[in-house]
Amino acid sequence: MKKQLILEDGTIFIGEGFGSEASTAGEVVFNTGMTGYQEILSDPSYCGQIVTLTYPLIGNYGINRDDFESISPAVHGLIVKENADFPSNWRSELPLDTYLKMKNIPGIAGIDTRKLTKIIRQHGTLKGTICGIEENPEDIIASLRGKMLPNDQVRQVSTKTPYPSPGRGHRIVLVDFGLKHGILRELNDRNCDVIVVPYNTTFEEILSLSPDGIMLSNGPGDPKDVPEAIEMIKCLIGRVPMFGICLGHQLFALACGADTEKMKFGHRGSNHPVKDLSTGKIAITSQNHGYTVKEDSILGTELEVTHIALNDGTIEGLSHKNAAAFTVQYHPEASPGPEDANGLFNQFLDIVEAEKREAVANAKA
Repeated sequence: MKKQLILEDGTIFIGEGFGSEASTAGEVVFNTGMTGYQEILSDPSYCGQIVTLTYPLIGNYGINRDDFESISPAVHGLIVKENADFPSNWRSELPLDTYLKMKNIPGIAGIDTRKLTKIIRQHGTLKGTICGIEENPEDIIASLRGKMLPNDQVRQVSTKTPYPSPGRGHRIVLVDFGLKHGILRELNDRNCDVIVVPYNTTFEEILSLSPDGIMLSNGPGDPKDVPEAIEMIKCLIGRVPMFGICLGHQLFALACGADTEKMKFGHRGSNHPVKDLSTGKIAITSQNHGYTVKEDSILGTELEVTHIALNDGTIEGLSHKNAAAFTVQYHPEASPGPEDANGLFNQFLDIVEAEKREAVANAKA
């Protein structure tokens, strides 16, 4: 079944359709990971996007029950060079094509993904459509150029109601902006008593849950599209220890008076080197974001830069000078990717423990 990928700049690729037969539109981005397509497809941060995987062979180890980062994928489409029809892996339960059909996600294979990636790197992310070969390209291009990208992705992927993930350790309120299950798994592994709450939960509602710490999750889109979360974070800084990841990092920066901007083509992959400025150590990290904190906007705030990306020098970590709060732009839970930065979860819980001990000591004084 022939399909075409049409970009808003007029570029057209012809390939073989797989997955759902439906047409789809979205922002076309690329991910440089060699593995991890299952986690990428189920990452809520890809809500509304069509993902190009730069590694040429995709689907070779199939789909398994363990590697999902969400139950309901929000990605709009998948672009690959070659789709493996017959996966081979002891954990494989079904082929990629079957999974995409089950979740109504269209795919296109057999196109020049290197050329597509170069176009995105040169011009920035572009709007695109995967559709049938019979569709008129001129009509599609005109529609794409007039199409506005959505700004409600966080609302689409966040939980609608709070829910617990019980443990006997520290009470952590995890604000869901598009939560990857890997973050929840890391907290559960450390016996945390986690309560997951929607993105628009007020600071009063969060404090009523008596948290020992607050985590701000990853999520899709522009952080400035979530003003209610920015106000909530602003009211919580200094009251409860806080740790933000990816979109949570950007929202925290905005709450502290810094600014964010859209990147040309973003960071998406599992091989991004990040330098810890306090130790000089380098971690290879998993990343998925299209926005970044503007470096010059940090001046005059109570923030200090703790980590930078070695590829382009952008900000990858922040800490608050006068409150128990820090954030990172990358994914310490990985899923997929290396686990170099996994210790940040321990660092956060050490801060939570220290703050609790100080509170007890002050109460006795």
